[in-house]
Order: sequence, then structure tokens, then C-alpha cells
Amino acid sequence: MSVRDVFYDDADKYWQKVPATVDGMLGGFSHISNTDINGSTKFLRKFIRSPSAKTQSHRALDCGAGIGRITKRLLLPYFDYVDMVELNQDFLTEAKTFLGEHSNRVERYICCGLQDFTPESSRYDIIWCQWVLGHLTDTDLTDFFKRCRTGLAPGGLIIVKENVTSTVKRDFDEQDSSYTRPRDELVELILRSGLIIVTEEKQKGFPKGIYDVIMFALRWP
Repeated sequence: MSVRDVFYDDADKYWQKVPATVDGMLGGFSHISNTDINGSTKFLRKFIRSPSAKTQSHRALDCGAGIGRITKRLLLPYFDYVDMVELNQDFLTEAKTFLGEHSNRVERYICCGLQDFTPESSRYDIIWCQWVLGHLTDTDLTDFFKRCRTGLAPGGLIIVKENVTSTVKRDFDEQDSSYTRPRDELVELILRSGLIIVTEEKQKGFPKGIYDVIMFALRWP
């Protein structure tokens, strides 16, 4: 098995043991969920609800969707439809219960790792990637971004919300097989893929002692 295969296999094995709950999705930090959603909502509304908004709100994609915490609390309140892409089939199965009456507006429950996922052409106004890109190698991350280009509808955006280190070095979590990259390294990978950073904003209100979290709105030239 290659180093790359081990990297992805270890992550898959980790998530198979995680309970299909909000606390499981957030690694025991469910108490930050409201603050997270509030910050994401303010950020998202700039692009779909402001007078100068150029992005439509017909359909969004939730990447690394888990049981649908972001789909339910952030995306479905603003979009007609949402697709969920998630590696763990058990999470997608639980999502239908977790979403309740809102599940009928989730059109596709896609069981796939992002390293293997290609979005349908021109399908999404927003592709939302949160706390999942650390599970991709550098090459797979830039390749994923490039594939997302065809998946965006006119005026569409990729939103990235990720932890960043406070040093110039990336951290590797051996438990869940993921990287936390420095802000500058993440930006370098974004730009390497050909994307333009429209806006960058730090999440506010999280407790001290955890990673800083930065939101990026990205578009193609």
C-alpha cells in the first residue's frame, strides 16, 4: 500500500469509529457549533443576500458533510437544494434522520472521498468546504479545486473554512490522519490551483486554546 493510500485508509478507519452525532462530527466540540454557524451565516450572506451579490442561491454542495450539521443549519435555510458528499455511508444514512423534514431538499447523498469526487458541470452556486481539506494531500487538494471549477454555476463560489496553525509548519494528526496547514501554505495551494481569493475572514468567538479558523471565498478568474 502506498503512503498516499495509507493516509486515506487511516482517515477512513478513524471516521468509522466516530459516533454519528454533532459532537462526533466536531470532535467533542459541539459547544462551538452555534458560534460556528453564526459566523458562517454572516460570511455567506455577503455573497448571496447583499445588494451587490452576484451568486445565486439555487443549489449548494456540502463537502465532508458528515450527518448534515452544516447542510441543516447553514445551507438549507438559504438554498433551494443541497447535495452532500461524504466518505462515510453511516453518516449519510443518519443524515436523513438528522435533517428530518428538510431531507427532501437534499437531492443527492454522495458517498465519496473528495480525492475521488468530481462535481457535475455547472451544478452548484456554492461549494462549501469546512474542516475537511486537511484530509487531502497537497496534490489532491489542488486537483480537487480544479475539478470544482467545472462544477460551479455562473457567479458561483467555493467557500473554504479551515483550521490554520499559528506557526510556519503544518501539524499532522496521527489519530484522524489529517493536516492542519499554516495560513500561508493554504493560500499558496489555493493560488496554485488557479483560484482568486475574493474575501478572507477570521472566525470570531471561538474559545482560546484551539486553532484559529479562517474563511475564504474563492472564485475563478
